[in-house]
Order: sequence, then structure tokens, then C-alpha cells
Amino acid sequence: MIDTTAYAVFGLATAVAVWAAWKTIRHTRISDGMFYAISAVEIGTLLLLVVGIAGLSATKRDVEGTLLVSYLATLVLVPPITLVWGVAEKSRWGTGVVLIGMWTVAIMAIRVLQVWHG
Repeated sequence: MIDTTAYAVFGLATAVAVWAAWKTIRHTRISDGMFYAISAVEIGTLLLLVVGIAGLSATKRDVEGTLLVSYLATLVLVPPITLVWGVAEKSRWGTGVVLIGMWTVAIMAIRVLQVWHG
């Protein structure tokens, strides 16, 4: 279950990052739709946190639990920080901040899988 959730978060965050790149190139600011997309990524990261902790408590494999939970907790923090910073930036670089933040979430979701699989 953690694999499916992590890949879903990766895909969603990548899609939002591509959208943010397009908006940055076009010199546009964060819209309501982007707000909702970032919120969907946040819901995905919360789900990944729950699934990851549940999987960690149920597994008998040797997984670095502290490292996994730290990645999962950091993943939950990135979208809201990205959103606040992106909205506060009144220039086109607000969407640039979203691009970097969502790319960070995508890469960290894959890193969660690497830690999970050892």
C-alpha cells in the first residue's frame, strides 16, 4: 500500500510542478485551481504519513524507522510552506516557488520508497 500511495503522491506533485512551471513561464500568479491542487498534494502526503507509519508498525522487515518517519513528517510540511511562500511572493516567482516545492515533494516520495525497501 505504501508503494501505491508514494507513486500517487509522486505523480500528483509532478503534475502540479509542471503546471507551476507553465504558469511561471507565462508570468502568472497562483490561482485558486493551483491552491486546490497543492491542497490535494497535502492530502496525499498526509495519507502517505498514515500508511507509512501503519506499514512500519506492521512490518517485520528491517526498515530504518526513524529515517522513514522523518521523511514522512517533512513531506507533510512542504506543501503548506510552499503555498504560503508562493502566495506571499507577488511576482511570477510565486509559481516558481510552487514548482520547486512540488518537485521536492515528488523526489522525497521516491526517497520514502527507497528507505522503505532498504
